[in-house]
Amino acid sequence: MTDALHRELLELAQEAARRAGELLRDGRPADLAVARTKSSPIDVVTEMDIAAEKLITDLISGRRPDDGFLGEEGASSEGTSGIRWVIDPLDGTVNYLYGLPTWAVSIAAEQDGETVAGVVAAPMRGETYHAVRGGGAWATGAWEGERALACRPAPPLDQALVSTGFNYVAEVRAHQAEVAGRLIPLLRDIRRSGSAAVDLCDVACGRLDGYYERGLNAWDFAAGDLIAREAGALVGGRHGEGPSRDLTVAGSPGVFEPLQGLLEEFGAWHD
Repeated sequence: MTDALHRELLELAQEAARRAGELLRDGRPADLAVARTKSSPIDVVTEMDIAAEKLITDLISGRRPDDGFLGEEGASSEGTSGIRWVIDPLDGTVNYLYGLPTWAVSIAAEQDGETVAGVVAAPMRGETYHAVRGGGAWATGAWEGERALACRPAPPLDQALVSTGFNYVAEVRAHQAEVAGRLIPLLRDIRRSGSAAVDLCDVACGRLDGYYERGLNAWDFAAGDLIAREAGALVGGRHGEGPSRDLTVAGSPGVFEPLQGLLEEFGAWHD
């Protein structure tokens, strides 16, 4: 019964992510403007973020009216079914605003507080990544059918390609830049895509050896966390903790542990 439910949740998430991705890709107005700001003047929300979240919540609540929601753009309800949907309708809003291709729709379903299904759709890549708890991680794209995902075999840390992100609050960003500056000489290189969901899926795909970021919310990492773990990656936060606003770290086994240790040593979670 549980497996059937998880598959049902996955299929609904896939449909919602596909429709929202099509809306965002095909409906982006030429004069797209900022609708409001959040943590700072450069932390923006567009009208398309809001429209995509409404499309997702309307579709899901129409099929499963007793479920709860946690959404970046304000969707929040408890529900009575034990299922909660954690939604980022447009992860990488600044990329989207500027016409850059790295953005995604991220939808996760939780059952009694544990993520059991997740979908990340990256329309400009033509790829969608998905996972059900215990069922592995998979992707569709330019290739035929579904492709099983697996993280890369771990290189030595000084040969690891690692991605990160930066906060929109200036003081936090300055500290993050200091941490990145200390890390760069110890790694192959650092990348910054602008989408946490895409970065986590890139760890799952083997396109990155590791990823870390401070300041993420549950909707930023819920789906990508499951996809990365189901692909064999390790995902956590500070030592012994799960991913959180303090710190999110993901990587191939063998990269995750030393990367997490360095971030702990460098105080990556501090202001």
